[in-house]
Amino acid sequence: MRTPVHATLGLLVAAAALSAAGCRRHAPAHAADAKHAPAPVAVEAPAGPVDEDRDGLPDGAELRSFADRENFRRWFTAIAEAQFYALSPEWHAEQRDCAGLVRFALREALRPHDRAWFKRMGEAYEPVAPDVAAYRLGGGPVGEKLFRAAPGAFDEADLSNGALTEFADARTLREHNAAFTGRDARRAEAGDLLFFHQPQARRHPHHVMLFVGRARTDGRGAADWVVYHTGSSPEDAGEVRKVRLADLARHPDPRWRPVAANRNFLGFYRLNILQ
Repeated sequence: MRTPVHATLGLLVAAAALSAAGCRRHAPAHAADAKHAPAPVAVEAPAGPVDEDRDGLPDGAELRSFADRENFRRWFTAIAEAQFYALSPEWHAEQRDCAGLVRFALREALRPHDRAWFKRMGEAYEPVAPDVAAYRLGGGPVGEKLFRAAPGAFDEADLSNGALTEFADARTLREHNAAFTGRDARRAEAGDLLFFHQPQARRHPHHVMLFVGRARTDGRGAADWVVYHTGSSPEDAGEVRKVRLADLARHPDPRWRPVAANRNFLGFYRLNILQ
């Protein structure tokens, strides 16, 4: 959607390891034979992706170690921020909107960042962290179907019935792919998402922004940066903007302020892959 943020924010130009398999015991054919039966033998159940936390993603698609979560956050936010300075040719034009920025940065954060990757992405990219070790795009239990499109815990059938897809709009990101963490910016972590709902925008009332925290380009400067795409329309491709939360909180249109008093602000959310 083409958001009012673009129209009015002239002052802000800068702006989811298999669990241990269950065991079953071979019972004797008849109870009378129990004392003569051989010792029980542990047998592994058929292996398959499981979802112990029932968040819709198999556990093997989640980042379980602190190092992986931190490395993902650094790549995720750096790739998103880089789009403000120059759009990567790998981010296809038809995918460029607010949710598209999140999808693109998430997908690219899970790729191996080798020489070929840097060459594809374009100029102005540099190593920011080791690669995520536990999961590589396309090689995990969900392949490239990174996004949940329906409620419920993960089932292998989800890979073919549409419950897991390669696409998610802003509403789907919030409802099925992230968990609410609150409305207080002081609790936000790099890589968290901010969601807004603007019912007056009937076609695309949901909007998402990405909390970067401390921007790469700012060194030891402010740590409350946000990047987002303004949305596209047939008439306007929109653009990526970068802005401080402190400035966004003073937006001329109160409906776009990320503050608890604004009912259009749905709060901060954390991707399930990081839970």
